[in-house]
Amino acid sequence: MFRRTLALTAAALLPLALTACSSGATDPSGGPATGDKAAAKSEGFPYTVKNCGVTTTYKAPPKRVVTMNQHVTEIMLELGLTGSLVGTAYLDDQVLPKYAKEYASVPVLAEEYPSYEQVLAANPDFVYGGYGSAFAAGDGRSREAFAQAGIDTRLNAESCTEGDRPMDTLYQEIRQVGRTFGVPERAEAWIERAEADNAATAKKLAGVEPVSVFVYDSGDKTAFTAGGEGIGNELIERAGGANVFADLDKPFGDASWENVVARRPDVIVIYDYGATTVEQKKKRLLTDPALADVPAVKNKRFAVLPLSDAVLGVRVPAAVDKLAAQLHPATGEAAPTP
Repeated sequence: MFRRTLALTAAALLPLALTACSSGATDPSGGPATGDKAAAKSEGFPYTVKNCGVTTTYKAPPKRVVTMNQHVTEIMLELGLTGSLVGTAYLDDQVLPKYAKEYASVPVLAEEYPSYEQVLAANPDFVYGGYGSAFAAGDGRSREAFAQAGIDTRLNAESCTEGDRPMDTLYQEIRQVGRTFGVPERAEAWIERAEADNAATAKKLAGVEPVSVFVYDSGDKTAFTAGGEGIGNELIERAGGANVFADLDKPFGDASWENVVARRPDVIVIYDYGATTVEQKKKRLLTDPALADVPAVKNKRFAVLPLSDAVLGVRVPAAVDKLAAQLHPATGEAAPTP
């Protein structure tokens, strides 16, 4: 499963990338000029940014972009950059309705990851990957391979950041992508809305007692779950929950079912994606005799999030509110997904 590849790849990259990934741009921020078009195009450039161990200087915004993984595709669409996309790949679930028309205009290079040759055939000048597995060297798609072909790359910062507040990493991701593509004002407008949405959810949850949460992504012999380092953990905390595997020092990882039983979660959050349905995942949990005394199983307390809600992308603020409404129904209904 690619999720396991993500966890292993991200872990391998961490020692190299921790310092670099937390760094921002080295030049001052600037928005589009209001004068002639030539001045507008050059505003804010050259722009130098460090991302997951790779430093890149952009003399102008990339013009031909391939995205791999849904959450980075949606970042591009949210920032109004559809016209820059010449290819995309690997959806975990459906794109949000607000993006459907724009997404339909972008060529899909592969259902999952395209080969290096398929990416090159789209003639990109920039490749944006969501998980470490997007740039798997064993599949020939390393960032170094693209660099040798003269193609710049970016890896979503969740794959190479630990020890910070992931919501801040999300804001950094949006800000840096906005700067890279010469639309910093769009990025800042999104961040302002996200901060307001997060504040509104926090106000709604003021004084609630956190409920213990176990995330069930997938797995049979072991449970593939959300650890304490990624946006998934912070999403749970902001929604009024406490992740029972917050001590797992990575965004995703395996946990034994014995530990699930021992930690007695009150609610199980199921990530909805792929060929295994939510109902099939519920059945697996409800029919396992070993889990019969787990409070969440005994009381059939399940919450559901699409996987794309729980990774470092533009869905997160709305997902916090959506999960809060499931963990604490008395606080009211979640706001509609934007």
